Amino acid sequence: MSKRIEEQINSFKYKGEPIRVTLGTLIMTALCVLLIIIATFTQVTITHPYFPSDGFLYLSQENSTIDIIKHFMKSYDYIPQIPVIFFVIALMGRKFGMLAIIIYIILGMFYPIFALGGGISYLFEYGFGYILAYLPAVFFAGTLLKDKTDYLRIPVLAFVGVCTIHILGLLYMLFISTLRHAPIELITSWIISQSGIQILYDIFFTAVAIILGKQLRKIFWLVMC
Repeated sequence: MSKRIEEQINSFKYKGEPIRVTLGTLIMTALCVLLIIIATFTQVTITHPYFPSDGFLYLSQENSTIDIIKHFMKSYDYIPQIPVIFFVIALMGRKFGMLAIIIYIILGMFYPIFALGGGISYLFEYGFGYILAYLPAVFFAGTLLKDKTDYLRIPVLAFVGVCTIHILGLLYMLFISTLRHAPIELITSWIISQSGIQILYDIFFTAVAIILGKQLRKIFWLVMC
């Protein structure tokens, strides 16, 4: 059954054509904006194994099996906004993906839909640079992400796109911190909390989001056009 459905979808194949402006695409764009807002306030606790710096020393001590397992497990509270951004661009393409981001930013200038609020004053928040960086990252990803993009290249695309967001976000943060004469301790803690281990999670989940978006695009093409 799944093979027959896939053949039906392929028979409708859009062959890389750009998505047209229709009621369906406008509705999908609005839903993507809503999805970005939801992702902004969604926190997922990720627990996975890892090897700490004191791993060998801990193993040499007498500890219970349960304690050892706990010691070699790491929990991280993750906000999946960046993967959702790339999911939107993979699903909607560059034009409508950027439109969704622009609408999100404009709405944030009037309503508290950013992580720390909203309004014009948010321009001077440390984290606003990450939001602005979505636009060049999405433009870059949307330009390179074609229908025939090799899946082996998607991790590279995710790496470059995520690093673009974090680098531009950090530069903006340094600019604002200079205006505010922020202490070096605050700058360091911000870099660690926003662009430390977070980058690795962003790259991994962004690659997954791009693959998912590309697959769903084949289905939603029927709705969007």
